[in-house]
Amino acid sequence: MKEVSALQTYRVLEPSPIVMVTTSDRGKPNVMTMGFHMMIQHAPPLIGCIIGPWDHSFETLLATGECVIAVPGLDLAETIVDVGNCSGDSVDKFQRFGLRTETAKEVSAPLIADCLANIECVVVDRRNVEPYNLFILEAKRLWVNETRKERRTLHHRGDGTFTVDGGTLDLEDRMVKWRHLP
Repeated sequence: MKEVSALQTYRVLEPSPIVMVTTSDRGKPNVMTMGFHMMIQHAPPLIGCIIGPWDHSFETLLATGECVIAVPGLDLAETIVDVGNCSGDSVDKFQRFGLRTETAKEVSAPLIADCLANIECVVVDRRNVEPYNLFILEAKRLWVNETRKERRTLHHRGDGTFTVDGGTLDLEDRMVKWRHLP
């Protein structure tokens, strides 16, 4: 075994796909790329995500208390990186990158039609925003785009490289303790 800096822990633990987060500031939509998020609880479905003051979306999320988490497929890999490399304070990212939107039902932030899934979220806990930039979101609605041919997602490794999902391993018959979950 070779010891490496503990600062690189996220490179081995980050299990979730890279996502895009949309917000809407007085009718002006914005989108950002996010890699630091996690499921916290099944019911109600709670998601923890890191969005800091260095992100243009931070103030909007604080003010509105709502967003959409969109899960892109592998075919949007370059767009994911490009969206993360510019700021919504000076660029209309939807126009620049040709992202198609749809209207959400419960939040003012738009869904991204080009993604595999969209999760309408509201902020339910802000206690860890000040010390850690950690928002706790509750998923209110989930939209899945079943027409998408590309179903693979990307996982950032923290150094500009990504792991791409492959196939699935079905062990549902062995998961007896968790069968009660939806």
